Amino acid sequence: MIELAWLWLRNQPSSALTRWFHERVMRNQGRLKKTIIVALARKLLVALWKYVTAGVVIEGAVMKAV
Repeated sequence: MIELAWLWLRNQPSSALTRWFHERVMRNQGRLKKTIIVALARKLLVALWKYVTAGVVIEGAVMKAV
């Protein structure tokens, strides 16, 4: 989940979760980045669960058809 969170930050720069992460990091002047990425991983897991079970798309996420 941690690796997925880092990939999420790189590939979904305009999503609400990415904005949340960057706001938290800026608020702490870059400290606690490892702790915040764990929190992001948890939030991402919950958001992905909502997507799978209820079809709720993560705010700001860009979906690509394959």
